Amino acid sequence: MKEQLEKIKEEAVKQIEASDALDRLNEIRVAYLGKKGELTSVLKGMKNVAPEERPKVGQMVNEARAMIEAKLEETKQILARRAREAQMKAEVIDVTLPAKKANVGHRHPNTIALEEMERIFTGMGYEVVEGPEIEYDEYNFTKLNIPEGHPAKDEQDTFYINKEIVLRTQTSPVQARTMEKGKLPIRMISPGRVFRSDEVDATHSPSFHQVEGLVIDKNITFADLKGTLAEFARELFGEETKVKFRPHHFPFTEPSAEMDVSCFKCGGKGCRFCKGTGWIEILGCGMVHPHVLEMCGIDPEGYTGFAFGVGLERIALLKYEIDDMRLLYENDIRFLKQF
Repeated sequence: MKEQLEKIKEEAVKQIEASDALDRLNEIRVAYLGKKGELTSVLKGMKNVAPEERPKVGQMVNEARAMIEAKLEETKQILARRAREAQMKAEVIDVTLPAKKANVGHRHPNTIALEEMERIFTGMGYEVVEGPEIEYDEYNFTKLNIPEGHPAKDEQDTFYINKEIVLRTQTSPVQARTMEKGKLPIRMISPGRVFRSDEVDATHSPSFHQVEGLVIDKNITFADLKGTLAEFARELFGEETKVKFRPHHFPFTEPSAEMDVSCFKCGGKGCRFCKGTGWIEILGCGMVHPHVLEMCGIDPEGYTGFAFGVGLERIALLKYEIDDMRLLYENDIRFLKQF
């Protein structure tokens, strides 16, 4: 029995000294001191030892256990210290080096322009209303006075999911949905993504953003429309900005107009930015067509209103003097970080 214990101690010490990792030490502990380990097997064989020899054998087993545990702990401390030293060498910090600069993102030019427009209109008492990008044909066209067979419904001009469902071509359906609720008066803007089957170039994209506005109340006139949009232009482009309205046609407004603003680069004198005219086209607008009011459940005899729509990208292009809309979507950090 004594020879067996000596052999176990020698083998254990030899394996412990050859260990180069803490995980290996744990395996040795289990192999010699665990429930199925070498020393445990010796203890189980005590039944074959003479009764008068058992205390002496038990003491020898305990001494072997203590010696192995001490050796394990000593080696564990050595290996832990080595691992710590290696870690310290690998993680040396040179405090004289400049710190790494944190790259913090910021808002996209479209987002900056939208938030400024929302600030202007909410300051006038308007609310911001959003709606679905996948819309019913009825709301996208019919309720906006664009009946079946109208050129604007040509399937080549937009994206149809089926005959009744379309990717909205404008945010005007949000206005129709709001009017249907019958809660008057209405003062709202409806920003959002819209879709049209356009070729990608410097000024067009099949997916872009619009901000449309709607006011419905008693005794609303074209003068209210002109005053509102003139104030909007001054807030957006500067106090000296002037506006000009040109007759136009939109199916859902009558009368309709396009609004120009005086060039904020040259003050209206004429320059490369305004192509020498002194004016820049900015949006379309008009008085809400009586038939649109009727289809949305509003009495055109008692209520009138005006609507307008502006391309968000156009505002961003003008405000930041960007000459190609594609730059807004290419995600080139060299371009975007300028804003």
